[in-house]
Amino acid sequence: MKTIEGSRVSKILAAAAFLLAGLWIAAPSVAEAQTFAALPKSGTVGRLDVTGSARPVRAWVSYCERYAGGCDVDTSEPAIVTLNPRLWRALNTVNRHVNATIKPMTDQDHWGVVDRWDLPTDGAGDCEDIQLLKRKLLVEKHGVPNRALRMTVVIDEQGEGHAVLMVRTNEGELILDNKRDAVLAWHQTGYVFVKREGQDSRQWVSLGDLSSPITTANR
Repeated sequence: MKTIEGSRVSKILAAAAFLLAGLWIAAPSVAEAQTFAALPKSGTVGRLDVTGSARPVRAWVSYCERYAGGCDVDTSEPAIVTLNPRLWRALNTVNRHVNATIKPMTDQDHWGVVDRWDLPTDGAGDCEDIQLLKRKLLVEKHGVPNRALRMTVVIDEQGEGHAVLMVRTNEGELILDNKRDAVLAWHQTGYVFVKREGQDSRQWVSLGDLSSPITTANR
């Protein structure tokens, strides 16, 4: 896939800025906060171990080529964040708001290709696009370190490739997903975890011995 040239990049960034302005995440009201599940108790989330290195998703590589610096890892940032009420509110608020705002659409319907990773600047996207926007908002609006927010490939309940956003905390890994508004511990999702972005470089890491799905083209 060719790199987008100057003028087109400017148009895309302008559209993204407009969309993101409309997605400003304000502090939840008391009523909204009461609808969130309670902060997980210590010891209930659990760590998901890395088992080796893995190949990145091809569409992720193309995304990195189009968005300079979008996939870089700043090793001066913490790779793990502290799970506290402030972070918990931010995760739940962003997860619900983006899920409600972005219209689910497959890459085939959206772009005419099987798998493409991109920011949903036009208000539509599939699983990975939605998680990329959540990460952008958590970093820019809530100050969560990008390094602690890792794009992750799983096998879902239908046996298909799917992308979620993993939040690496001191209590273990939490998952933001466009299929549900609840933020869950990784082992509560019912998914088979395959691989994720690494926290030290662009190298991906394996989360098991399963073969990776070719695409994550899943709404």
